[in-house]
Formats: sequence, C-alpha cells, structure tokens
Amino acid sequence: MEVTGAAAGAGAGAGAGQPRFTVGPGYALYRGPLADSAFHRHAAFQVALAPAARTVAVDDDAGRRHRGPAIVVPPMVRHRMAPVREVLVFYVDPHCAFADRLRADGAQGVTVAPQWHGLTERDVRPHGGLPATGLDPRLRAAMAALADDQQPLEGLAARVGLSPQRLRALAQRQLGVPLARWRSWQRLSRAALALGEGCSPAQAAFAGGFADQAHFTRWMRELTGLTPAQVSPALRGAGGLRGSGGLRGAGSRAAQAGRRAV
Repeated sequence: MEVTGAAAGAGAGAGAGQPRFTVGPGYALYRGPLADSAFHRHAAFQVALAPAARTVAVDDDAGRRHRGPAIVVPPMVRHRMAPVREVLVFYVDPHCAFADRLRADGAQGVTVAPQWHGLTERDVRPHGGLPATGLDPRLRAAMAALADDQQPLEGLAARVGLSPQRLRALAQRQLGVPLARWRSWQRLSRAALALGEGCSPAQAAFAGGFADQAHFTRWMRELTGLTPAQVSPALRGAGGLRGSGGLRGAGSRAAQAGRRAV
C-alpha cells in the first residue's frame, strides 16, 4: 500500500476525482494525489501508473529517479514516490496469481514498465484471489496460519514440517518477502479495512493485530511511507472499502472487534 492505488473498476484512463482506496482479494489500489512520502519497502508488488499519459517518478535507494508512464517496484525494494497531482497505484500480494505475471518481467529493482500503463482493476481482479503457481503447500499452510495466528515462526515451522531456517528460505525464494514482514502486511491490510469502515486509528490498530496505535503507525510508515492520519481521508472517501470473500468479511469482523475494544 503506498497508499496509492485505484478506485473500484478504475484504470489509467478513468477520470480524476476524490481520492479513492479499494481493497480486493490479493490486491489493493488507490487513485488520487500523493504528497511526499518517506523511503520505505513493502511486502507487495507495486505498479504505479500515470493517468492521462503523464509520467510518475520513483526514487530508488541509491538516489536515482525513475520516470515513466508506469513503474513496477518488486517486494522489499526500498523506494519513495515523488509528489504527484494524480496517480493510480496497484499493490499486488506476492502470493496471488497476478504476481506471477509481474515476476515474469524479471524486474529486480525500481523499473520503468510502459507495458503496464493500461492496467485496470478488471485485469487484476480475476487473478488476485488465486494462488501463485508453484507455491510449496507447506508455505501455503504456514501463510494461512499466520494470517490469523499469533504463533511464533518457530512453532509454525514445526507445525508444517519444516525447520525455521527452511521455512524462512522457502518464503524468501518463492515470495521474495520474509514471512514476518508478510504477516505485518496482512495486519496492515486488516487495519486499513477497519479505518475505512470508520474505526479510529486506535481501534484499527487493535483490529489489525498491532500492539497499540504507535505500533500500527510505525509499521504503516515502514511499509508505506505514510501514516494513518494521511491515509484515513482516502480510505473513508471511498464510500466504503470494497473487498471480496474472506478479505471483506475479515475486515468487517476486525472493525467490529476494534469498536468493541475501545
């Protein structure tokens, strides 16, 4: 999430309007303006598009600025986006089938990718809820458990029949993301759903599984370069976050839990 992404059904040719943020199975997207963000690295692929044939700019960790109609940032690549009046950004979970198409491009760092300039949510949605090809069943079992479990990685590894070292190596090779950071990304997604459904930052932190609001804020800044205060207007301006299947239901249940907790 950078919190950049797109409105439901939006694509590069959609018109500008109120900032919108949407969460679907395996992806999130935002469309709207972007102020300056801090350097960060997230646990998802990012595809940033320039609407109306303009360009977007992303700075890499070495200080080089990459500019083009579309830019892809693989998971765990440190970067920041330059301020822009309007941007459309997709965040694609590394474990979903659409991530396979992004991996096939072979990008190792911030990469100008004009072939993705016409990307729309209709292209991503059918593949977002499907698993990436070739994921080890033990890794898939570990990810399913991590999504809802506070269990330490050591205990989880034994549960799926792997040593902790083997499980970490498997996640790094097949996802490109450490499992601990992948879990934090899932928590952040749940917290974002809760914010969009009207929870306060403190309630959203609880709903996402963070220790407290400060913990939530630190992780959001680390993973997106932004803070809950910066993100909330786009989330709440979306007319209600839209998800699908378990993700949407999980968001509703998490938000309810957050409201009860405070």
